[in-house]
Amino acid sequence: MATITVEARQYQTYVLSDETAQAQASVVPERGGILISWQIQGQEIFYLDTERFKDPTLSVRGGIPLLFPICGNLADDSYTLNGKTYALVQHGFARNLPWQATQQSSTTDGASLTVTLKSSDATREGYPVDFVLDYIYTLKGNTLELRQRHTNLSDVPMPFSTGIHPYFAVADKSKLTIELPSTQYQLKGEATLQPFGGTFDFEQDEIDFSFTNLTGQSATVIDEARQTKLTIGFDAHYSTLLFWTVKGKDFYCLEPWTGPRNAMNTGDHLLTVAPNDTLETVITMTAEVG
Repeated sequence: MATITVEARQYQTYVLSDETAQAQASVVPERGGILISWQIQGQEIFYLDTERFKDPTLSVRGGIPLLFPICGNLADDSYTLNGKTYALVQHGFARNLPWQATQQSSTTDGASLTVTLKSSDATREGYPVDFVLDYIYTLKGNTLELRQRHTNLSDVPMPFSTGIHPYFAVADKSKLTIELPSTQYQLKGEATLQPFGGTFDFEQDEIDFSFTNLTGQSATVIDEARQTKLTIGFDAHYSTLLFWTVKGKDFYCLEPWTGPRNAMNTGDHLLTVAPNDTLETVITMTAEVG
């Protein structure tokens, strides 16, 4: 049985539940539309820095921050569109703005919540496009789906990249087995591709690998220490997987992006929506516990 309840915490929180699968997902619309928790049989899948989450002046480290209209950073934090130069901070503005819960349903197809972000004077300063974003979280069994609808309300084409930045909880990174649909990666700030042998050196202070030239549309992480298997699937709009972690922190991030860093300047895999049209992308996550 699927249900949705609303809890009055520091921020209003929508809790999607699937009793049969003993699964729950918690969404906080006003804190960037973020999903902060996903539990299956009492096991938390995500990492969350609760102190940063409580402070509205700080970006959230944890859950699933939403990336729009760029993924990663731009060269000099700026880009040119239609002859004018604009500034955007890393990952764009969507994760830092309040969204609104606009629709919810509980059926045999799962518990679904739609969160919506609309363009405003503040967004137009760095992104001169009128838009509506409708992101739909659906929990069914041990699967979480994120369906993202990007609608262009302007009379000019809308270029963008979209992605997510999920933080997954981990107890011992040396016990991870990671299967990625790529054998090449780029380091942040470098243009050359390097071969990937299938493992990471977690003794490094930071790992920030961008995987392109994908050969498939899913990735798998087996965590022997926590006895979990995570599978992330993404549709053909997604061209890039970003793997990021920091030594000494109990998380790793595996991020599907539609375009790489600086795509607004290079045009590399940049998505474009025609005036008064909508483009939809889909990411799914399935977790097996025990």
